[in-house]
Amino acid sequence: MTDSKGSGAGSRATAGSKRQRLMTATAQVVHRQGVERTTIADIARAADVPVGNVYYYFKTKDELVAAALTEHARQLSTLTDRLDALPDPRDRLKGLVAAWVGQRDVAARYGCPTGTLAVELDKRAEGGLDVEAGKVIRLLLDWVERQFGALGLPDPAGLALTLVGAYQGMSLLSNALRDPGVMTSQGDRLLAWLDSLDAASAVSHPG
Repeated sequence: MTDSKGSGAGSRATAGSKRQRLMTATAQVVHRQGVERTTIADIARAADVPVGNVYYYFKTKDELVAAALTEHARQLSTLTDRLDALPDPRDRLKGLVAAWVGQRDVAARYGCPTGTLAVELDKRAEGGLDVEAGKVIRLLLDWVERQFGALGLPDPAGLALTLVGAYQGMSLLSNALRDPGVMTSQGDRLLAWLDSLDAASAVSHPG
């Protein structure tokens, strides 16, 4: 005889797994195609589920875009949680740069996932999702600022803006030039800059 309570838990787990699969697929497809070109059918195909299943979890395209932003935040949290296991804040920051460079081929083809989405959403006349995209970028800035603060460096917020701004710039140039080497060379400059920083003489710009 089936345990109805266990069955319910299994059903919820399956639903949660399918929802997560849809969120992951949405983040990937929107990054590749942009919001306006992405359809519900595209999401269903990428997630390998019937189109009707997408509507069960997400009623509108805006709900899907919000889900993509949630997925970006989740992926960022996964990365920073892993980096937080490193004892040295400088190594955490260098690990972040290495993770960015590790996505150089994707960046060269599509740009930064959250940055490009934020720019596209800002062009829309309605929705307020551009503010939500900004919140995801703020999560990154806040984490980076905490690392600079832990190093005892002056103006950790300014240094965070410099580092994240450099990432957005090199992603944009890599995408515009279709050249993943931009990510590699600029990543090396950022690593050298991080190594050069100390509490007595922090500089404002890498390189």
